[in-house]
Amino acid sequence: MLRSPNLRGDDVADLQARLARLGFDCGKVDGIFGPHTASAFERFQRNCGLAVDGVCGPDSVRLLDRLSLQTGHGPGITMLREGEDFRATTLTLDRCRVVVGQFGGLSSVARIVAKQLRSAGALVVPLDEPDTIRQAQTANAFEADLYVGLAAVEEPGTLVAYYAVPAFESVAGKALATRLAAALTSHGALRGAVVEGRRLSILRETRMPAVLCRIGDVREAVDRAPALAAAISDAVNAWIALRTVTN
Repeated sequence: MLRSPNLRGDDVADLQARLARLGFDCGKVDGIFGPHTASAFERFQRNCGLAVDGVCGPDSVRLLDRLSLQTGHGPGITMLREGEDFRATTLTLDRCRVVVGQFGGLSSVARIVAKQLRSAGALVVPLDEPDTIRQAQTANAFEADLYVGLAAVEEPGTLVAYYAVPAFESVAGKALATRLAAALTSHGALRGAVVEGRRLSILRETRMPAVLCRIGDVREAVDRAPALAAAISDAVNAWIALRTVTN
């Protein structure tokens, strides 16, 4: 049922995954029972002849269980739709709305990234808010086309993360993360960047394609801030070019 604040949890994520495999697009499988999930669930109830009340009661659960036995464990319509949208939507840097967020220690890098993207014509909002939920809410309110986050971590190495769970992965986010890792290496900004799907809060809560660059050596990142910023700018350009060429 749609409530404020939204219901959250693994049971919601399971419901979203099941709906997606049945062809009811509820948006990202994020474990948040928001308006898209509520609408998809009501469409499911309507199509199955159930009372359309938005409540996942015993009758709805039994029918979901029975129908889910026939759908397998594929990605479902949500992931397929995101891939199609990514390939079918033209975007140029001078029309791109970008949020550059950082979570402490990397503000100098974030400022340079924002400056370079603005110089190329993008509309950029930098965020230093340490709370991931508030950063995501700001990015969503801004209706950003993409989110690039920077986070200092204790673990050595660099991880470029995009949103992924067993039943879903962000196609557009993975494409951006892959290009970012390649750009970091080519610019000599950070060594050995690894791309990985993660269920991180900032990636789950944002509604646009999003990546989070988790950097273990903050001093190295700050020392190489211009190269790091250039790598991120090049990755964004390559990601946008991929969408433009596909069309």
